[in-house]
Amino acid sequence: MQAHEGAHVSQAPRVLFDADTIAARVRELGARISEDYRERDPVLVVTLGGAFVFAADLARAIEQPLRIDFMGAQSYGDAMQSSGVVKITYELARPVEGQDVLLVEDIVETGRTAKTLVQLLKARGARSVDMVALLHKGTPDTLPLPIPYLGFRFEEGFVVGYGLDHAQRHRGLPHIAVLDEPG
Repeated sequence: MQAHEGAHVSQAPRVLFDADTIAARVRELGARISEDYRERDPVLVVTLGGAFVFAADLARAIEQPLRIDFMGAQSYGDAMQSSGVVKITYELARPVEGQDVLLVEDIVETGRTAKTLVQLLKARGARSVDMVALLHKGTPDTLPLPIPYLGFRFEEGFVVGYGLDHAQRHRGLPHIAVLDEPG
């Protein structure tokens, strides 16, 4: 098939982390969390929608009994850059007061969403809140935020796959890929 002159041709996302690499790293994170939380039953607070695939695999890799709850937070919409404004789009089903919380994020880029959620969970009385992030994108404007359980660091492009999306597309990819052009 030939593209017509001036027609937009969308390229397939370029694989950054393959499915086997992701699976191995999730098992490592699960083992570390199991060791660190061996005397506690943590609550996984999963951010919707990008972290759901990661959280499902992570929950199976953690040996402790878990309670899982969900929060929706959005700063992107359908854009490829954060708006800088964090909007809570879905609330927890149960209180976290007195609980040890593991906040599960798909990606930390600017750190605004993660910092807002950590502060919110602490304000709601969580005994502790630790971050678990699949990805951390190093950018000059990233807020300092401890991420004790981090899957991967990267510096290039807009990523999709393994639950992450652009305009609700590409979530089902079994790997993480760089999306060079929206489409």
